[in-house]
Amino acid sequence: MTTNRVLLVDGMALLFRAFYATAMSNYYMINSKGTPTNAVYGMMKHLFTALDTYQPTHVICCWDMGSKTFRNDLYPDYKANRGEPPVELIPQFELAKETVAALDIPNVGQVGYEADDCMGTLSRVYSEDSQVFLLTGDQDLLQLLKPNVNVVLLKKGYGNYAEYHEDSFYEEKGITPSQMIDLKALMGDTSDNYPGVKGIGEKTALKLLLKYGTIEGILENIEELTKGQRSKIEENLDMLHLSRKLAAIHCEAAVDCSLDDALFYIDEEKMGAKFDELEFKNWKKNITGM
Repeated sequence: MTTNRVLLVDGMALLFRAFYATAMSNYYMINSKGTPTNAVYGMMKHLFTALDTYQPTHVICCWDMGSKTFRNDLYPDYKANRGEPPVELIPQFELAKETVAALDIPNVGQVGYEADDCMGTLSRVYSEDSQVFLLTGDQDLLQLLKPNVNVVLLKKGYGNYAEYHEDSFYEEKGITPSQMIDLKALMGDTSDNYPGVKGIGEKTALKLLLKYGTIEGILENIEELTKGQRSKIEENLDMLHLSRKLAAIHCEAAVDCSLDDALFYIDEEKMGAKFDELEFKNWKKNITGM
């Protein structure tokens, strides 16, 4: 029985969620240096709430490294529907990484890959000997569920989670985590801006996967499909295969982090100095609960 509890944090997901929670009311917490800090403050609150809830022995924070990845090489319109981040958020990207580092939590990322890919790669390695928790707001990570890997989805507010393990996911969704990739390939993803098979939505995609198991199973039995389903798939076959490549989290990224480096221990003096430097008010009560 493993005693390691590894928390992999989707840094960008926490940062964006924290930013928009207060930005809607134009509350950016600008400090005396003129730097907004609302996203970093909220991210730290999310992080410490999760630390208290899951009591990890090891913590690593994963990041996107720029807006372009190998998926843009495959499909230039991937995420092309997303605008530039708000100007108040831009300086907080590096500030967030600095603050994470002040907690002696490793920051991990690889150019050309998304944080999802880093989390997938590390969870694959660590889950052999450790219990892994993936903290995110992104349902795409549900495809990574397996024994020793749980996904913790942030819900509204602090400390509200939808936690999934392999069995509970199947009970709720009726498909396996790996079938999520084929589901997204069929129905597309408006958030990531790829179409899948035009005209096939989630309901039909689920029905086909429950009957045939995989995209290969569907194609092998395409004669059994309705005329409309068959024509839609045949007309969008290339996009179907491309969408599956876009949907799949790449678990072979060239990222590595020794568990020794990720051992979680807070240097209160170092942390306090960083929080004071950022001019976080009442951080002992409102962030760390100390």
